[in-house]
Amino acid sequence: MFRVEDVILSEDIATSAFACDITRCKGACCVVGDAGAPVSKSEIPILNKAFRKLKSNLAPEAVNVAVEEGVVIGNSEDGYEINSVDGKECIFVQKDERGVATCAIQEAYYSGNFDWEKPISCHLYPIRLKKIAGMEFANFEYIPELCAAGCANGKETGTYLADFLETALVRRYGHDWFVAFNKACEELRKEENLD
Repeated sequence: MFRVEDVILSEDIATSAFACDITRCKGACCVVGDAGAPVSKSEIPILNKAFRKLKSNLAPEAVNVAVEEGVVIGNSEDGYEINSVDGKECIFVQKDERGVATCAIQEAYYSGNFDWEKPISCHLYPIRLKKIAGMEFANFEYIPELCAAGCANGKETGTYLADFLETALVRRYGHDWFVAFNKACEELRKEENLD
């Protein structure tokens, strides 16, 4: 573990190779699992707005789940998550002709049709955050069926997870934090002779 300001991070965030390769994994992080992506209370109104704007792009079963149960489920005590179809596929998934799952919110953002990219937990994945005693803990949540293609691509391209997630980490913590984080990552890699 290493610390950057008020964030404790697992060392594998600095030392692991990772670069998403959606053509290989087919967007597995959006469709595999036993729960939806965690979201903050402040993100709920934005997700509701995204659903209203994008529901015509979503699968009928996803729309039904959202209408019947809500776009976001959970509570302030246990946490909130985006609803999913059968506890697996995110309601915001859209699939292309090759069966690759992408995020309808992110696609709308890229095309200029929505002003928000996606929930921070999705942007940071495969890093997961947890708050404990006022500190934030960041962990590389390695799940072989989700992460193997990204790890292989990271090795092939020489990309570290820390570098791949630069935009998401800057979004979460700010540019100055990322500069300090990047310096800490470089030091860890030197210690492990990874550079």
